[in-house]
Amino acid sequence: MTILHLAAAAYPVSQLAHWDEYEAKLSAFVAAGVAGGTRLLVLPEYASLELVSLLPAHLWDDVRAQLPELQALLPGFLEVHARLSRHHGVYLLAASFPAEAAAGHFVNRAFFFAPDGTYRFQDKQMMTRFEAEEWGVEAGEGLHVFDTELGHIGVNICYDSEFPDFAALQAAAGMDVLLVPSFTGSNHGYHRVRVGSMARALEHQIYAVHAPCLADAPWSYAIETAVGAPAIYAPADNGLPETGVVAAGQLNAPGWLHAALDLSLTAEVRRDGHVLNARDYPAAAARARAGLDVVKL
Repeated sequence: MTILHLAAAAYPVSQLAHWDEYEAKLSAFVAAGVAGGTRLLVLPEYASLELVSLLPAHLWDDVRAQLPELQALLPGFLEVHARLSRHHGVYLLAASFPAEAAAGHFVNRAFFFAPDGTYRFQDKQMMTRFEAEEWGVEAGEGLHVFDTELGHIGVNICYDSEFPDFAALQAAAGMDVLLVPSFTGSNHGYHRVRVGSMARALEHQIYAVHAPCLADAPWSYAIETAVGAPAIYAPADNGLPETGVVAAGQLNAPGWLHAALDLSLTAEVRRDGHVLNARDYPAAAARARAGLDVVKL
């Protein structure tokens, strides 16, 4: 398949009164996202934490105590996403969820649903200071590339996009598109992930799709504030935007950013672009590993 119709979310979290409200909200949001023949929808990091509002109020600010209590909501979370992916016949990257991978060990896990409702997942590799120092969320299983009928798709959850080695490994396995769901509590954080996403698109001559969470939630310590704008990036080369920006939404404006990505364009750039970053990346990495000298001047 050459043309990939996708949508990246700027998803606004809500304070929910009951589970049915969550299902109705998510169902309506996804229905808006599939308009126009979209085949892949990307939801952001940690938007699932609006479900904390369904827990007893004393847990809303207790970030460690809320983690085990959230696990009771995970089966319903998975079921509603599976149902929506089946109903609309789409691939759906769910908002990442702090899942209990082993007894007392919680990871930041993004579940990726196929059109038949089955799913796999990608765990976050590198924890932010908040995750590691305050929350107790840990690194999970290793990297994947998902072989789909739309192409080979990788996921770097937020902070992971700021480390080149992860996307490099995925690109070496044939990744066509990198999905970057994010939760950033400041403009500094948003721009770090934005720049990281653009860099990964440049280095590997692929598309990178950034989907941010939006939050104004004073009731929640974990997701009190989140900012960002959805965007889709590409290498600045033949047939692609000279800025490397395929599409971009407005800052802090909820909704979907739709795009039709021609995968043949990035494939041709990797084959015969003005520069051949993807081809040359292993050689550059090998030269870097050879070491350096500190030279006094």
